Amino acid sequence: MINYCKTIAVAILMAMLTIYVNAQTKSTKPCGPLPTENQLHWQDMEMYAFIHYSLNTYTDQEWGFGNEDPKLFNPTHLDCRQWARVCKQAGMKGIIFTAKHHCGFCMWPSAYTEYSVKNSPWKNGKGDVVRELADACREEGLKFAVYLSPWDRNHPEYGRPEYVTYFRNQLRELLTNYGEIFEVWFDGANGGDGWYGGANETRKIDRTTYYQWPETYKMIRQLQPTCLIWNDGSSRGDLRWVGTEAGNVGETNWSLLNHDGEVTWSMLHYGLEDGDSWVPGETNTSIRPGWFYHETENEHVKSLSKLMDTYYKSVGRNSTLLLNFPVAPNGRIHPNDSLRGLAFKKMIDEVFRENLIEKGKVKVEKEVGAQANGNLHSSTFTVQWNKPMTFNRFLAEEDIALGQRVKKFVLEVEVDGKWQPLKDALAENGDGLTTIGHRRIICFPTLTATKLRFTIKDSKAEPIIKKLGVYLAPEITADIPDSGEKHSCGLHYFFSNPKQMLIDWDNEQTITAFRYLPPQTSRKGTITHYTLWASSDWSNWTKLASGEFSNIVNNPIWQTIKFPTTKARILKLDADRLAEGERMAFDDIEVVTE
Repeated sequence: MINYCKTIAVAILMAMLTIYVNAQTKSTKPCGPLPTENQLHWQDMEMYAFIHYSLNTYTDQEWGFGNEDPKLFNPTHLDCRQWARVCKQAGMKGIIFTAKHHCGFCMWPSAYTEYSVKNSPWKNGKGDVVRELADACREEGLKFAVYLSPWDRNHPEYGRPEYVTYFRNQLRELLTNYGEIFEVWFDGANGGDGWYGGANETRKIDRTTYYQWPETYKMIRQLQPTCLIWNDGSSRGDLRWVGTEAGNVGETNWSLLNHDGEVTWSMLHYGLEDGDSWVPGETNTSIRPGWFYHETENEHVKSLSKLMDTYYKSVGRNSTLLLNFPVAPNGRIHPNDSLRGLAFKKMIDEVFRENLIEKGKVKVEKEVGAQANGNLHSSTFTVQWNKPMTFNRFLAEEDIALGQRVKKFVLEVEVDGKWQPLKDALAENGDGLTTIGHRRIICFPTLTATKLRFTIKDSKAEPIIKKLGVYLAPEITADIPDSGEKHSCGLHYFFSNPKQMLIDWDNEQTITAFRYLPPQTSRKGTITHYTLWASSDWSNWTKLASGEFSNIVNNPIWQTIKFPTTKARILKLDADRLAEGERMAFDDIEVVTE
């Protein structure tokens, strides 16, 4: 009888909030740019997976040059159903697959190039990874999408008009042969050095005009009417990059941009309050430091604490989370990644298992008044419990179908008869209590109280809050750290000039690799292009390697320079080019010795 009454009370409480929201919705006009039905469905997915798998997996690199041998692709246990099961168990609602990365190698038997799986030993050239994964997704109830790199370091015509036709032909294959596609992902890396059919040269393009995006977008709309287009801002798609691959978007996050004009990093990361188009942010990051599989990262899979931090800073900040699971050379997702993904889903379920608001009463007060720069629309929601409740998470959701409205809110708890303000413990700026959008989650230290007050202080129009939640997140115990100890402490290094580092030993060493971790809090001093030298007498120098740290600015992870086994007493690293600044910098370095 008690449980029955409790159920009735909870139902009445939630029904009252629903009636309040419905009443607002019926009487409230839309505010500003609105999402399409496709964008609303996409936002409801909340989490979906990236899968990076290509020739890079077999060359142990992030960006292929375009001259890698297709015969390298010959996995022994490729199992797309295992990928789909792992992603589903991790809470992902779909998968975006790297059908073609920058190296140009196609993971399907494209009719327009020989540089594809059809010329690999795998399945005697009769295989199609895109087909197998599309089928596996549908068997597991997951949505399917494709990543197609606009940049192609293999194709001889890249940078010329003929390549655009080739690119669209490949896109048409992917959009017509593999069923419904929920998203097309166009990487922002465009133009640079490459093999280009043997030219071995650098080619630059105007990324805003070269691909003739309006025509490409038109083709996508015709072939896949429910498909969303991700682009990084050079040509406005349906979704936007958030300016980083670290797994976070700004605590202020508007789902708006302007349809035309330049897009700054700030616009990508925080959105644009007065933007004229609905372009929500998608937060992309990898469960490992790199996007492709590297054996050296097996013990550096993101900790459960880090994954939850990422969840709060993406899904909990009006974004979606695109979490990457790289595939190992055997053709399967590594157990370390799958186990961590499973733990991630279990923790999310545990955090949001019980909404404590259902145990209390909610009082709603509204106020609309004049303000110097327009109208101030205010609502206060007060939650009261009959007995003290312990909690550390707060959730609010707007009905974004009628626009994103809330600009600022306040969160307070009553302790000893006095209201005390709360702030977002994860905020980088101020108290973090600004926009809400599809979902906003506020984290704070565990506390016990009988009253909680949520007040909207400023909004573009009358706020429409469709859900509130108060939760107690369990403490994460026995967590595994992301990375190990510093390596540079055992090295003697010094700088001969702002762009040259020297490392020396008392005795000659046998060395096989050099590792560089760029600055983690700033781009200043990050080395993008390098030359590495070795010597045993300070006079005669041998060049060990030179090249580029691909994607290091957006993904500042450990970079490994491998070279033939060498005996040396001195290493010299020249910073041939820096991302910003005039002086090279690092967070850590390591020399691998035998």
